Amino acid sequence: MDEKEITVTQLFRHPFTLRIGGFLFGSRAHRGLTSSIILYALLIAIGFIYLQPLLFMFTTSIKSPNDLLNPMVQWVPTELYLGNYEKAFRVLNYSQTLLASILISVVPSVLQTLVASIVGYGLARYRFWGKPIVFLLLLTTFVIPPQNTVIPQMLTYRNMGLLGSPLALILPALMGQGYRSAIFILIFYQSFMSLPKVLEESARLDGASDMRIFFTIAVPSALPAYIVSLIFSIVWYWNETFFTVIFLEGGITTLPMQLSRFTQAYESLYPPGVVNIFDRLNEAVKMSGTFLNILPLLLMYFILQRWFVQSVEMTGVTGE
Repeated sequence: MDEKEITVTQLFRHPFTLRIGGFLFGSRAHRGLTSSIILYALLIAIGFIYLQPLLFMFTTSIKSPNDLLNPMVQWVPTELYLGNYEKAFRVLNYSQTLLASILISVVPSVLQTLVASIVGYGLARYRFWGKPIVFLLLLTTFVIPPQNTVIPQMLTYRNMGLLGSPLALILPALMGQGYRSAIFILIFYQSFMSLPKVLEESARLDGASDMRIFFTIAVPSALPAYIVSLIFSIVWYWNETFFTVIFLEGGITTLPMQLSRFTQAYESLYPPGVVNIFDRLNEAVKMSGTFLNILPLLLMYFILQRWFVQSVEMTGVTGE
């Protein structure tokens, strides 16, 4: 009995057995094959859940009328058909609405990010009377639903003659009252609070002014916060339709606004009796318009993906 136990113990301690066990189950230094397979299978499953709507949208948008009518064609179309994108491009008036969307999303986002950084730096580095009140007001603007204040805000803009003008979104962003400005101010506040005060004190001993300290020391150290705030702000301004329709109706049309009335615009360009049934509005044309709407955001993310991921890790922002 003892000999069998010794034999089993020696077998498990054999270098070849240890090597096989480390390869399959890993060790402290590296991950094993089994855990890697489980991990990648889980990541692929989660990734497919997130990408499945986007893949379905894209594959449907490139289907020809014959593929749409064929129940056997699900994920892989028999041909690459771009006619749906041609119709959606025309219905969306893509060139004009894309420029309008860039104006409405990028300009306020840049201004909002700059103003939020200045406010966050002031709250993080200066002591003044009423500072807790300022924090309370910031949290109030973040907690209270903006739909509760849209009516007095709209009346104010109407009295100022801003309704229907891009200034209805640009001026509030310039004053630090853009879409969800409070969260960006808190991001910069936390970022500047982590900045060592020794750097600023050394700069003041060298004769640097507060403005120079902000631009030469604080801004470079808060670059991840700038990237996160700018990207999130652009996405929120781009996707916002409720306030955009209220403040800009009759003056300027963005891609999301045009997409919301896509069916009506399509029927005005392709009325019944003028085109045949295959040229009528179908699911593929709707998917093409939706994909054209999110395409600029996808391109922005793919270009800034590396810096975006690093910035999120450094700032601790997870998004919504």
